[in-house]
Amino acid sequence: MNFAANFSSFFDKGRTFRPKKKFQPGTLKYSLHKQAQASLNSGINLRTVVRLPPGEDYNDWLAVHVVDFFNRINLIYGTVCEQCTETSCPTMSGGPKFEYLWQDGVKYKKPTHLPAPQYITLLMDWIEAQINDENIFPVTTDVPFPKTFQPVCKKILTRLYRVFVHVYVHHFDRMMAIGAEPHVNTCYKHFYYFVTEFNLMNEKEFQPLKEMTVRICTDLAQAPVLNQASTSTKVHISKAAPVPIIEEK
Repeated sequence: MNFAANFSSFFDKGRTFRPKKKFQPGTLKYSLHKQAQASLNSGINLRTVVRLPPGEDYNDWLAVHVVDFFNRINLIYGTVCEQCTETSCPTMSGGPKFEYLWQDGVKYKKPTHLPAPQYITLLMDWIEAQINDENIFPVTTDVPFPKTFQPVCKKILTRLYRVFVHVYVHHFDRMMAIGAEPHVNTCYKHFYYFVTEFNLMNEKEFQPLKEMTVRICTDLAQAPVLNQASTSTKVHISKAAPVPIIEEK
């Protein structure tokens, strides 16, 4: 299975939400990026792929994966962004039980209700600014990672996961219609195994996709989920009053 190549090839045919971020050839991060891609393409179990290679620096490994996940989730969202409008998605939600409020501490100083496309655009702009800031993501090995690096990465990954939630819950019919389901599922599994391997997200963030995660990450030692007879990975959320998830600063 050549996952990395197949994934990019499949999604590059559609609309890309924004240009990809790339590593400079000849740098350590570029080498780690290629190493990670090679491991993905080799067919190794995804839970094994995410582990820190012996002798490598954890911060470099984290930086490479944050950028890779940013690129891939941009590609995924790019295939549904035309269907994700302020009319179809007036809130950034993951079903009726979960709504995400935007706060960046600058323009939006308080948690703010926003339509999903506006939330995701602001989110991707914010992530891109973090990745391009060499004070947070150093580009050379002679510059140390700042103390803020890991907390920023955790926030980036947490917010990227919310795009997964929105796409799976509200736009998965589109994913199935274009045959993207297996590609998105594999990307999701890779992301999930990585963030859980290094404890990078709060457990509560996984709640909207909990049942689906057990269904597609078949090695998880959890109780059986509802609707076991269903072969689809689409998320089914019970109806209840929205419970806002407040953005942290």
